[in-house]
Amino acid sequence: MSTILFPSPIFGPIHSRRLGISLGVNLLPPDGKLCSFDCIYCECGLNGKHRPEAKMPTRQVVKDALEAKLQAMEDEGRLPDTITFSGNGEPTSHPDFEGIIDDTLALRNRYAPNSQVSVLTNATHILKDGVFHALMRVDNPLLKLDTVNMDYIRLVDRPTSHYDLPTLIERMKAFNGRCIIQTMFMGGTWQNQSVDNTSDDFVLPWLEAVKAIQPKLVTIYTIDRETPAKGLLKASKTRLDEIAKLVEATGIPTTVSY
Repeated sequence: MSTILFPSPIFGPIHSRRLGISLGVNLLPPDGKLCSFDCIYCECGLNGKHRPEAKMPTRQVVKDALEAKLQAMEDEGRLPDTITFSGNGEPTSHPDFEGIIDDTLALRNRYAPNSQVSVLTNATHILKDGVFHALMRVDNPLLKLDTVNMDYIRLVDRPTSHYDLPTLIERMKAFNGRCIIQTMFMGGTWQNQSVDNTSDDFVLPWLEAVKAIQPKLVTIYTIDRETPAKGLLKASKTRLDEIAKLVEATGIPTTVSY
């Protein structure tokens, strides 16, 4: 597999299927992956095969690098649509995540007031008050919810520590409509088990959770790059559109990335 690892702390800008021209912020080491999930579809590979030796960048290093990049982009007249926290694992695991968000919002307001700040998170740390309050301040907190089926979560998303889904959903509801739910739909098999979460058995309970959360947007997508696990398949465009229509019928806007 051709694993994708991102520079740290700043990379891009790149064109995102969901977010447009995106300036990436990677709070994880550049030489490996640190994540509280170990998803079998992750473009950064499986956790155990890409353990980093470098350390996370400090808050000051992130601030200085982001300011320099925004200054350069301002001089070039091509500011990003969004400053996006993603990279080599789970960004909210950085011990100074809340302070880094404070710095980022201040720099955005100074150099790129029309740009948004987005965080792609698997939502495992939203029970921490600092992480929750930081995510409440960004424009786009994109919270992962691939399913509400715990057997599927253990097989595909593979949390690396205790994962209390009902409590996490309650915390997602506490965003009071400010969050975005992001969901990966796919087909195929892994370890002789189906990983297809596009059937009504998966979609309808997930939809009930989405209705309870009442996010401002649902973004659904499917596999776009090579995956570390073999046998995974893209969800069909037809089925993704059907799922999107189910969500939109509840009054929640939905985007689809094929």
